[in-house]
Amino acid sequence: MKDSQSLSSLNDIFGPVIVRYTRAQALLEGVLVDAGALASEAGFQWPVALTRAVWEDCVVWRDADDQRQVHQDATGRLWDVLFMAALAARGSARAGNQRCFSLCRIPRDGVSTTPVEVALKLMVGPGDAGEPVITILQPHEE
Repeated sequence: MKDSQSLSSLNDIFGPVIVRYTRAQALLEGVLVDAGALASEAGFQWPVALTRAVWEDCVVWRDADDQRQVHQDATGRLWDVLFMAALAARGSARAGNQRCFSLCRIPRDGVSTTPVEVALKLMVGPGDAGEPVITILQPHEE
């Protein structure tokens, strides 16, 4: 067994990296969706991305949805997510790198006209170069 001085690098402890999946790759492949400039308007100073599951559930709204349900648009729905996330981000500093929050949104089911509460979480973590970034996820996502 190696002594603690020779375990100076992560490669010594865990071995070489087998697969590296970057945030940039996740954004390029659509696994994450960039919130864009609207995140800055909502008060975020760091880049914000939503998981594809959050985007599909809470943001996406198509013209066909307007014809079956109430009128909404994706920009307004994204604003709702970002606004509620920004409120959560202002919470206690003792909460660590995650904040749980909820918002009410109309489900895209073709019939609903009444908002339903949905739980989400915000995580602050390092980006590809160690810079702070924010990701908005469903509670079960990592």
